[in-house]
Amino acid sequence: MKRDLYFSKPIMNAAGSLGFAPDPRNGIPLDSFGAFVTNPISFRSRMPTAQPAMIEFPGGFLLHTGLPNPGLSAVLKKHSARWNRADLPIIVNLMADRPEETMNMVRMLESIENVMAVELGFAPLLADDIILLNLEMCVGEIPLIFSLPIEQVLSLGPKLIQDGAAAISISSPRGALMKNNNLITGRLYGRSLLPRSLDIVHSAAMLEIPIIGSCGVWTDKDAADMLSAGAMAVQTDVSLWVPKETSA
Repeated sequence: MKRDLYFSKPIMNAAGSLGFAPDPRNGIPLDSFGAFVTNPISFRSRMPTAQPAMIEFPGGFLLHTGLPNPGLSAVLKKHSARWNRADLPIIVNLMADRPEETMNMVRMLESIENVMAVELGFAPLLADDIILLNLEMCVGEIPLIFSLPIEQVLSLGPKLIQDGAAAISISSPRGALMKNNNLITGRLYGRSLLPRSLDIVHSAAMLEIPIIGSCGVWTDKDAADMLSAGAMAVQTDVSLWVPKETSA
């Protein structure tokens, strides 16, 4: 029986911001959250990039890490009991570039009681038909959230929802900056992203796409603006790392 996607509170962290399970030791209060989103998890373990980088630019920064993680089996062994005991429902973020592996990961998660949804993230420029194949192979009991770059939210989102996805979220945009005469690519974060993502949330809501707003959400007002624009929920990321008085 397929579960419904419902948030008791419309705020949550974005993937990659708070680790693989809720941890009270990090000092970040989660009582205002409606769900906890894990770091991105792949089918097999991934090592960090050989040259990680964080490069600031006006209004944000670029982060290049390689998305290291021990693989889903190792994550389940270490964290599934913590997920079941958590006060918040868990959304597991999966790296979904290979549909067959993604299907295996989703099936592994179906028996984890406190997993409320799976969020699928994709490599840059992955073809639409591969993303749609992920939906076809993975749709089932657990609600699926598709994390798409802004460029695909409006073009691909309606088809994904029509075919069984529960919601669309906005993935961090990618960019490139120079460092020591080398071009570094990575994901972009910061308040400068808010105007573009807020516009996409509004446009998606007008198309009746269940949209989770993210990218550039820094304050309570930013989150409220996302909800007013039509988001069903809001994800906040690096604002969780800054002093409490400025965070969302």
